[in-house]
Amino acid sequence: MTDLTKRLFIGRALRSTQLHEQLLRKRVALPIFASDALSSVAYAPQEILAILSLAGLSFYNFSPWVASAVVVVMLTVVASYRQNVHAYPSGGGDYEVATVNLGRNAGLTVASALMVDYVLTVAVSVANGVDYVGATIPFVAEHKPMVAILIVLLLTMVNLRGIRESGTAFAIPTYAFMAAVLGLIAYGFFRLFILEEELRAPTADYQILAEQTNLTSFAAAFLILRAFSSGCAALTGVEAISNGVPAFRKPKSRNAAKTLLMMGVISVTMFAGIITLGLASGVKVADPAHAAQDVIIDGHIAGLDYHQQPIIAQVAEAVFGGTSIFFYAIAAVTALILFLAANTAFNGFPVLGSILAQDRFLPRQLHTRGDRLAFSNGIAILAAGACLLLWGFQADVSRLLNLYIVGVFVSFTLSQIGMVRHWTRHLKTEPDSRVRLRMQRSRMINAFGGVMTGLVLVVVLLTKFSHGAWIVCVAMPLLFLMMKGIHRHYENIARELAVDEDGQGEESMLPARNHAVVLVSKIHKPTLRALAYARATRPSTLEAVTVGVEGAEARALQEEWERRGIPVPLKTLDSPYREITRPILEYVKSVRRRSPRDVVSIYIPEYVVGRWWEHILHNQSALRLKGRLLFQPGVMVISVPWQLHSSDRLKGRPEPFAAGAARRSRPETARGGGDKA
Repeated sequence: MTDLTKRLFIGRALRSTQLHEQLLRKRVALPIFASDALSSVAYAPQEILAILSLAGLSFYNFSPWVASAVVVVMLTVVASYRQNVHAYPSGGGDYEVATVNLGRNAGLTVASALMVDYVLTVAVSVANGVDYVGATIPFVAEHKPMVAILIVLLLTMVNLRGIRESGTAFAIPTYAFMAAVLGLIAYGFFRLFILEEELRAPTADYQILAEQTNLTSFAAAFLILRAFSSGCAALTGVEAISNGVPAFRKPKSRNAAKTLLMMGVISVTMFAGIITLGLASGVKVADPAHAAQDVIIDGHIAGLDYHQQPIIAQVAEAVFGGTSIFFYAIAAVTALILFLAANTAFNGFPVLGSILAQDRFLPRQLHTRGDRLAFSNGIAILAAGACLLLWGFQADVSRLLNLYIVGVFVSFTLSQIGMVRHWTRHLKTEPDSRVRLRMQRSRMINAFGGVMTGLVLVVVLLTKFSHGAWIVCVAMPLLFLMMKGIHRHYENIARELAVDEDGQGEESMLPARNHAVVLVSKIHKPTLRALAYARATRPSTLEAVTVGVEGAEARALQEEWERRGIPVPLKTLDSPYREITRPILEYVKSVRRRSPRDVVSIYIPEYVVGRWWEHILHNQSALRLKGRLLFQPGVMVISVPWQLHSSDRLKGRPEPFAAGAARRSRPETARGGGDKA
């Protein structure tokens, strides 16, 4: 039943040799990798206006300058990551760039930042999409966390079906969003500049009370910088394509660079167009935390029942009218693209986790591909983290955004510094003047990008630290230390398990003798099978051992043993406190003390059952005993199974694709996706 359900929702399993079939054309890769960056135009312009409104509507005059600065940073980052595409086409992404050029600690810093960013990408995108749906469906607005979590679970299921199928499913909505927003901007500019018509947003006549009045020059500058840092949310996801080069079809680098350029041009056009039309139509956006008290409608405070329309919805109503089919179409595709923007993280987090697991910084299970050649364990962990954030922050976009872009700009900055060192190192050995000129140009672009993103990072930390960014500043070091601890553990284990150069270590020497012990609770078929198997191994000595909890039962067992003439001596261990495990452990230790170079083999009869609830009723003592025996040196534990009738129903179960079947990724594809592949 479990397998049937899995096949129904996820699909049939794919062979490892089918991995090449999951490679993407540019037209499918664009919606997969660009949905996060494109969707950010739905909230980044709004965040700029919302922060500036804290000082009153007069501060809206700074919004064009703030937006222009965001555009400059965005274009710089796009140009910088085009250099990454050609220099590191293997798909290691920011983690690989930082590790190779700046060292392991820098790479782990980038990895911890990216992991936090991926989880926040899912939470922010889904929460913002729920806001758009909640504007028209009151039930959704009243149950935002629950609806958001259900959306995350749906996205998880789609991504478990594989990257190609998720890309196909998300392509149409993404292209519809691009067409809708670009059409909105084109028609809005046509009415505004060609027809010279006035555009009026539904909030054009509203007033907003200033939360911060009589600001000093320093406080005003700080508020403008805070608006700039919020607007830089438009840059999230820009690096996704550079990290997913291996997912493209050949020529990989060229196709990825073209897709990155298209994404950058479209994102900048949409971002600039939306904020321009918003200002021209008189859009008013207040800080969501204070909108009910700060928004004034017809001279009255808006009140608790006031719902603030998102900026795209207001611009669409100003351009097309609130009853137009185009207005509803734009609202629908905007909500949908915000949900699908989380797909960037679903493609990136699992592959980053796989690379870190291969490098022994995360558990090895994250390096395993599932039935559909996706890294299923990473997808599940990402979904769980996003659901916890949505529940903890009640799917509040403004609160989540304060945590959001810290990790993004940490990875941006370290990646660009790493690229500068990359070009500097290669320039020392490159004799060709034309190639050197190209490298110098690339180094200059990356250096400028590093300076810009570094400045933005400082601004973000200064302006958002007390508003929630401190949580990320705590989470990143914790992840960093966790990965260092995991790596240290794996390294210690590897050293401990390493074979000596001559291969003649103590572990490879044959034991002097093998003492076989068969554990007996009663005389039945499983016991007789265990005795027969132990005898077939021809040990040096063989005995059966039982624990005498009740004197009468122990005597009855001894009498039946002798009556049946079983050719193995039975030894009864006393247990005055009615324990099972301790007397056996003490006996095994005594055998080992007498003969330290000998091996003690413990044979334990076990039932094989077919129903989950039967596991609760059987083998519990055996499990506890095995768990203790595993820590005893020189002791081998052998389970001798006896299949009960209930296990017959599982005989025909398909082993290779059974739920929970162990898998390993092929070494040559382990890095085939980058950080945000």
